[in-house]
Amino acid sequence: MAILGWVLIIALFAVGLAGAVYPILPGALAIYLAFFVYGWFFSFHSFGVWFWSIQTLIVAVLFVADYVVGAWGVKKFGGSRASIIGSTIGIIIGPLVLNAIGLIIGPFAGAFIGELIAGSNPGKALKVSMGSLLGLFSSTVVKVILQIMMVVLFFIWISVY
Repeated sequence: MAILGWVLIIALFAVGLAGAVYPILPGALAIYLAFFVYGWFFSFHSFGVWFWSIQTLIVAVLFVADYVVGAWGVKKFGGSRASIIGSTIGIIIGPLVLNAIGLIIGPFAGAFIGELIAGSNPGKALKVSMGSLLGLFSSTVVKVILQIMMVVLFFIWISVY
């Protein structure tokens, strides 16, 4: 049973880290679920209030950062609310329609279309779309770093406690 537990935990960590790049996957929630799998297969004894508080805080920061950093890129380049909404729709629909390339084309096209709907000229819409990509890449880096922190903290915690 221990082998099955570790296989599930590692698989959830892999899905979680992949979710930092591929937004359809549950990301941080998969990593968080891995902690429960560890508890069910082995013991919750290692985890205390501090562990759960720190991990929950990281998950909350991840959710907020995911939106805020992406929106920051659009806003930094002069984007409107419509381009932020378009970029968000694009990041969800893009990968579904165009697979991996949709991760880049989706938010770019969504911000571009959103900015055109808001009444901007194509030049400004292109600039805002580039900001959308900058926000997406920045958000991805932040998510990867925070999710790696979650996993590393988990292994430190179970080895010390």
